[in-house]
Amino acid sequence: MFTPNYTITNKILTNIAKIEAAEEVIKNSPLLPLWEKQFKEEAIVRSVHHGTHIEGNPLKKDEARDILEGREVIGRPRDIQEIINYRKVIQFIDEEANKKIEKITEVLIKKLHRIIIDRILPQNLAGEYRIKQVIIRNSQTGEVTFRPPDSIEVPFLMREFIYWLNREDKGEIHPVIKAGIAHHELVRIHPFIDGNGRVARVLATLILFLGGYDIRRFFSLEEYYDKDAASYYHNLQKASKGDLTAWLEYFTYGAAVEFEKIKEKVLKISKDVRLKEKFGGQQIFLTERQMKIVEYIQEIGYLQNQAFKTLFPDVSEDTVLRELQDLVRKGLIKKIGSTKAARYVMV
Repeated sequence: MFTPNYTITNKILTNIAKIEAAEEVIKNSPLLPLWEKQFKEEAIVRSVHHGTHIEGNPLKKDEARDILEGREVIGRPRDIQEIINYRKVIQFIDEEANKKIEKITEVLIKKLHRIIIDRILPQNLAGEYRIKQVIIRNSQTGEVTFRPPDSIEVPFLMREFIYWLNREDKGEIHPVIKAGIAHHELVRIHPFIDGNGRVARVLATLILFLGGYDIRRFFSLEEYYDKDAASYYHNLQKASKGDLTAWLEYFTYGAAVEFEKIKEKVLKISKDVRLKEKFGGQQIFLTERQMKIVEYIQEIGYLQNQAFKTLFPDVSEDTVLRELQDLVRKGLIKKIGSTKAARYVMV
């Protein structure tokens, strides 16, 4: 019977409290829908880039964005395919979460693997447990850092793991803790010949989605891991000795960092509590140009006619003025002065 060994420390509790506070702010922010599409798209780019880069994919973030938007990128076919596959698997878990599936099954985990390694591994290895022993080495020193269980144990270990994921008392485990445990356990079992880290990360994300911690699909845990990959792998390795406490402190801290970062971005766009009070929590529709104007004024403090060309080099002054007038009508900004030197500021 799989029984994870860990202690709920003050660090873990503090991190979860930050996650919950950030999630609440993001969920109730009146300006969220204005940026929803943009936030989601940016989160996908970050997840795709960092989720593959941490595994050694050399393509840059802008190149990943170009691939996702259908533009031609020069690179190894495998590297490009990894980007495409990661995008597909994110879309897949998004759809599964929207269905509100009640169980995470062996079939589902194998499906994640098939999507992730499509056209990268031979077809006979797609979604199939490994049948040979593997070892994990430090790519720089060649030292063996981790020896996963024997391949003969994999089916049994996976059945135990999946049973634990779907236990009747599963609600007693906080979704963030559950996601962290699942992430580590799948990496520890190492059920597939390749792609285990990517499967573990998207599985953890799906568990967060299903547990209600989706924050509108705006987050990317992969970015936190990739920014200090050595720390990520070190914490995973430490936990392989049996005690998951330090790993869960690391995992929950990473989630807290990402959620708080999104919260700050959302608050910047949402302005502050006064906006919420003013509009009674209603959602306000802005065009993309209006969003950019609001962000600019919040960052600089004001907008003048001279800055129009800097902000919108390909847009006429009359068009910008129409956007500003609409923002004035909506009560988001006001105009101070009436000449060319007039300033537009937040209300």
